[in-house]
Amino acid sequence: MNKPEVLRGDGAIRRESLYGSSRENTYAGVTSFMRRIYTKDLTGVDLAITGIPLDIATTNRPGARLGPRAIRAASSQLGVLLPYPWGLNPFDDYAVIDYGDCWLDVHNPSTIKQTIIEHARAILDSGARMLTLGGDHYISYPLLVAHAEKYGQPLSLIHFDAHCDTWPDDQPDSLNHGSMFYKAVKEGLIDPAHSVQIGIRTWNDDFMGINVLDAPFVHENGSKATVERILAIVGNRPTYLTFDVDGLDPAYAPGTGTPVPGGLTTAQALAMIRGLTEVDMVGADVVEVAPAYDHADITALAAAHIASDLVCLFRHGARRNTLR
Repeated sequence: MNKPEVLRGDGAIRRESLYGSSRENTYAGVTSFMRRIYTKDLTGVDLAITGIPLDIATTNRPGARLGPRAIRAASSQLGVLLPYPWGLNPFDDYAVIDYGDCWLDVHNPSTIKQTIIEHARAILDSGARMLTLGGDHYISYPLLVAHAEKYGQPLSLIHFDAHCDTWPDDQPDSLNHGSMFYKAVKEGLIDPAHSVQIGIRTWNDDFMGINVLDAPFVHENGSKATVERILAIVGNRPTYLTFDVDGLDPAYAPGTGTPVPGGLTTAQALAMIRGLTEVDMVGADVVEVAPAYDHADITALAAAHIASDLVCLFRHGARRNTLR
């Protein structure tokens, strides 16, 4: 029997099946995330990867609106090799698409929150899970609204960041990437007692009851011990994971809006992400890549690898639930 012809090039628009991969030149072709099909058809989809190109909620340097595009481009090399250290092609049995970007009317800011909520609802109502590429960190707030509706609130939160993002903000319509989790706690979207922030290295007088494993803790105790603490905190609760790339030290992620020295290494971050296989991850995002401040794409590359590992975590969770 003749083997089917291997599709070469532009699998993002030519591949017919949701499964499998195509052969691509890493430096050419349509750059969907990891070369997944670009489609708005959610039929049979397990995971939808989508971008939210927003940066009008920043408090320092703008530019994260270009983050989704940069992460997709940096992921090109990841679509042709088996992801390390997983050693498998997650797309062989896990249907993943690139859903494209959320269209935002940035000249009408009052519409932003609800637009993102409706974008997320459309995906979640199909039964697919979401991996979102930011965009500034504000996007996690409306995403949490939609995920809490879908999976029941309050959720647990795993939050990698230099900043706690729980600074007070009682204005319901404000757009601020430093107050999303203040709002999320106040509105009961997340349970602070079963939520954890990793890599924090800025001060806040009130961390809203969320457990904090700051950057010095990770440096002193290591990734393995940190993962053990994370798992003990979130348990088996439905959990949303958000990764702000400024959780990494600026040496590893200069391309971001609010860099803070003393942060995590890329190796530490990847080791911790890969240790979260027992977490019931219902949604995730990677945010705050601002390519204008990047060097040799190292921030976008770090974000793409983190997002690739999150794809593998989603797939691992789906297989684990199937076997139960």
